[in-house]
Amino acid sequence: MSHEITGRTRLGCLLGTPVTHSLSPMMYNESFRLLGMDRVYLCFDTEHADLGSIVQSLRQMNVFGFNLTMPDKERVLPFLDEIDPAARMIGAVNTVKNEDGTLIGYNTDGIGYMRSVREAGCDPSTSEMTLLGAGGAAASIAVHAALDGIPALHIVNRRGRSWEKALHLAETISRDTGCHADVTDMADTEAVRECIRRSRLLTNATSVGMAPHEDASPIADSTWLHPDLLVSDIIYNPRRTRLLCEAEKRGCRTMNGMRMLLYQGAAAFHIWTGQDMPVEEVRRKYFE
Repeated sequence: MSHEITGRTRLGCLLGTPVTHSLSPMMYNESFRLLGMDRVYLCFDTEHADLGSIVQSLRQMNVFGFNLTMPDKERVLPFLDEIDPAARMIGAVNTVKNEDGTLIGYNTDGIGYMRSVREAGCDPSTSEMTLLGAGGAAASIAVHAALDGIPALHIVNRRGRSWEKALHLAETISRDTGCHADVTDMADTEAVRECIRRSRLLTNATSVGMAPHEDASPIADSTWLHPDLLVSDIIYNPRRTRLLCEAEKRGCRTMNGMRMLLYQGAAAFHIWTGQDMPVEEVRRKYFE
């Protein structure tokens, strides 16, 4: 099926910096082509831009919606009309839908992550989780893991700029969901090891191990990993991080960030269109 730009074609886009590496244009434009939708999706780098002016312009141009990557996931909040309750708990938005001029913010990162966890055979309702990091993606994973029934969540973070954010996230989750969340200092190696020992799901939501620093691992000792763990990394460049390689050697099941990327995109696609994204076709073409 061809995909031609017409006078009725509606625009969607990605805002943030950098965006040139993004797979989103290929993923969404291929989906529009396969489903015969008169839509197109582009990327715009916002490094030196006035985000509020951009959002207002997109509203006036009647875009169907847009995505946000760092550093715009939190910066966009004041310019939206409504925010989904889960996104409000997270404190960040990665997907915005335009409903007749009303801009509504959502966060699909955690939705995509939890879908990939279930697909990997992990039952959230029976699995304690250790989450490394407390940034935007980590917060989305934490909230949606709690909403999906994780009974206990151990957030491991360094004492620094995001420490208070980690404490607030754990307090919000414990108060507003059925999950008990706590925070552990990454420097407290004995406490971190105990968190991992109790968990069946270990997730790296930091940038440690991302190219060009592939030799780094977010945990101090690979012997903390045990065969009952599903070890996941939201990084997808490289596809096999040092953490995942070490986990495989310890007999763990592993998962990189590619399926989370695909499924968070599928969730955004459904928010915008009300239709299911042709996931298998997109996966075969761009994600394998």
